[in-house]
Amino acid sequence: MTDETTTSAPASSADGPTGPVEHLDVVVVGAGLSGVGAAARLRAAFPGRSIAVLEARAVSGGTWDLFRYPGVRSDSDMATLGYSFRPWVDERSIAPGAAILQYVRDTAAETGVEQLVRYRHRVVGADWSSDDDRWTLRVETGAADPTRDSGGPDAPRDPGTHDGAVTTTTLTTSFLFLASGYYRYDRGHRPELPGEAAYEGEFVHPQQWPEGLETAGRDVVVIGSGATAMTLVPALAAGGARVTMLQRSPTWVAALPSRDRRLLPRARRIGLRASARVSRWRGIATGLVTYRFSRRAPERTGRILRERVAARLPEGFDVDRHFVPRYDPWDERLCVVPDGDLFRAIREGSARVVTDTIAGFTPRGVRLTSGEELPADVVVTATGLTLQLFGGVRMTVDGREVDPAEHVTYKGAMLDGVPNMAFAIGYTNASWTLKIDLVVTFVERVLRSMESRGESRVVPTAPTGSRGLGELTPLIDLRSGYVARGVHLMPRQGARTPWRLHQDYLRDLVLFRLGRVRGDGLTFGSAGGRPGQRRLPGPRRFPPR
Repeated sequence: MTDETTTSAPASSADGPTGPVEHLDVVVVGAGLSGVGAAARLRAAFPGRSIAVLEARAVSGGTWDLFRYPGVRSDSDMATLGYSFRPWVDERSIAPGAAILQYVRDTAAETGVEQLVRYRHRVVGADWSSDDDRWTLRVETGAADPTRDSGGPDAPRDPGTHDGAVTTTTLTTSFLFLASGYYRYDRGHRPELPGEAAYEGEFVHPQQWPEGLETAGRDVVVIGSGATAMTLVPALAAGGARVTMLQRSPTWVAALPSRDRRLLPRARRIGLRASARVSRWRGIATGLVTYRFSRRAPERTGRILRERVAARLPEGFDVDRHFVPRYDPWDERLCVVPDGDLFRAIREGSARVVTDTIAGFTPRGVRLTSGEELPADVVVTATGLTLQLFGGVRMTVDGREVDPAEHVTYKGAMLDGVPNMAFAIGYTNASWTLKIDLVVTFVERVLRSMESRGESRVVPTAPTGSRGLGELTPLIDLRSGYVARGVHLMPRQGARTPWRLHQDYLRDLVLFRLGRVRGDGLTFGSAGGRPGQRRLPGPRRFPPR
C-alpha cells in the first residue's frame, strides 16, 4: 500500500470515464461484528490512510441486528467473542443479542469507525487490475434494505431518505477486506416440506421473524435441532407457548453457565479490564483443551456429554433417542444451552422434543411418519442458513472471474492468486472473533511490510504439484447442513501450513503474529513489474469439487 493519501479522513480521486473516481486505501465490506473490529484495528494502525466501511443495510450490527427471534443470544462465551482491544466487561458470558448489538455499536462509536461507515452501499462487483494495482468496486447505493430497516430510532443509520431507487457508483481501493459473513442476509434455508400446502397456520423462519408475533398460549412446533432451535424453544416456552422441538436427528448439547461469577470479585482486586482479560484467556484455554480432548477421545467425550444431559432431564426421558447423535462431538458444532434452560423447559412440561420425520401436514398440525400428529398454530422452520461467501460480490482478477471453489486459502484469510484481498471467516470450534482478530493483525503486518518497501501488491501463490499442498478439503470442514449444502461454493484448504485453516487459536496466534510475512507463500511486487520488482503470476485454478 503506497503513500497515496496523507490525512486520515479524505480520499484521493482519479478521472474515470464519467468523471472523478474516489480512491481509498482500504475498503472494509460489512459493518457487523467482524467489520467493525477490522476497521477499528486498521484505523488505529494507519491513522494517515483513507478507510471506508461499506454496509449494504441501513444500519450497523450485521447478524446481531438482523436476527430478532425470541431469545437470540451468543452461542459462545462473550469473553472470547468480544474484541481483544475492547474487552467485554459484562458478567453475562452468554449474552442476549441486543446486548451484543449495543456492544458492536458502542465500539464503532468509541473507535471512530461509525464515521467511516457508508450505509446502503452494497458492493456487487470487484475487479482487480495489475496495471495499476487497484480494485475497482461497483457499488449499488440507495436501495431499500431487503432484510428490514430495523435497529430502533437510535441506531446508527444512513440519514437520507430512500425510495428504493438504485444508483450504481464506482470507487477504487488499494486493499479490500471482506467482512460480509458467510450466509445470505435476505433469506435463510427454507426447504419445501411434504404436504405443507394443507397447513392453515403460520410458517415463520427465524431469519425473518415477524415483529409482534404472538405465541403465548399457542402451540408452536420448531423444526430443527441446531443452535437456533435450541435458543428458540426455551425462550418461547418462557413466553407462555406450548413448544415442540421436532428434529430428524439429535445434536450434541452442553449446558454452560450464563454468567461469569468470577469477573466482578476479581475486578475488585485487579481492575475490570484486567479481570476481563483473565476471563478471555481462561475461556480460550478451556475451549482449546475441551476441543482437543473431544477429537482425541470422542467416545469418552460423548459419554460425558450424555451423562450431563441425562442428569438435567426427568427420570425415564429417552436421552439416547433425543440427545445422542450418530456422529462424534465436534463433527458438527456443539450446541450450548445457558444454565440448561432447554432442559428446564422440558422438566417443567412447557417444551418437549420429538425425534421423527414429517409425513405431511393437516390444517392445524404436523403429521409424522410414526402416525403422531403435533398440534401447531405456528410452525417455525429453524432449518438453517443459505451459505454465501463474500456477500455475493463477483470478483475478477485481470478480467478472469474468481470462482472461490477453484482456489485454496492462505492461512484461512486470503485466496491464492487474488491480490490485496483478505476475508473474515472465524473459527467453527471457538468464538468467531478470535480468528478475525488474528487475521486483521496479519493484514496490518503485511501492509506495513509493503509500505516499508514501496510495494503495492501482495498475492498468495500456491505451490505447484500436490506435494506442496497435500490433500485438498473444504475450507469449513463440518457436517452441518448449511456447510453440506454449500460445499461446492467454498474455497479449499491444503493439508500443510500456511494453506491449512487450523482450528487452534494458540497455533494461529504464533502463525499470524510472529510467523514470517515474507517467503511463506506470499509474493510481493508493484504494478507493471517496475524495476526491482517481479511481475506477479496469474492465479492458479483448481478443479471444483
